Amino acid sequence: MNVEIVKARSDYDEAICHVIQSVGAEFGAVGEGFGPSDPEVAAMSGHYVETQGSLYLVALVDGKVVGGCGIAPFASHDDVCELKKLFLLPESRGLGLGKKLTEQCLEFASEHGYRQCYLDTLASMTSAIQLYESMGFTHLTQPLEGTIHNRCDVWMLKTLRRPS
Repeated sequence: MNVEIVKARSDYDEAICHVIQSVGAEFGAVGEGFGPSDPEVAAMSGHYVETQGSLYLVALVDGKVVGGCGIAPFASHDDVCELKKLFLLPESRGLGLGKKLTEQCLEFASEHGYRQCYLDTLASMTSAIQLYESMGFTHLTQPLEGTIHNRCDVWMLKTLRRPS
């Protein structure tokens, strides 16, 4: 099995859109107020541009797009980024891809001067929540002001380490 993590490219857009929407549906994240319904999902490579402090990574198993994860500035806070759209197809779960994707995104965030990383998710995504907790994210009692995913019910924040 050949596993790769690469930067999003336009030729991956259709496949990653399918992953995000199908996994979102699996967990009930359908409709306005959920990440899979964001307009950017149709063309992830065009919305995550490093020069704008954002990055989207795609996970490939034997050349097939099986998931992805991104970092982007958080709307109302200069030094806060958001971990966005970590979705993996069922057959790719348990391979450590979620952790690898998240680690690479957090490293990018630290290198780009972000001091904290926010995320929102659903209580039904228990494996993702366990991953986030193991990586130092702590639970918030409410979403950060400026979130657009108003139907999520779990909000977390992590203080990022400074690059050496």
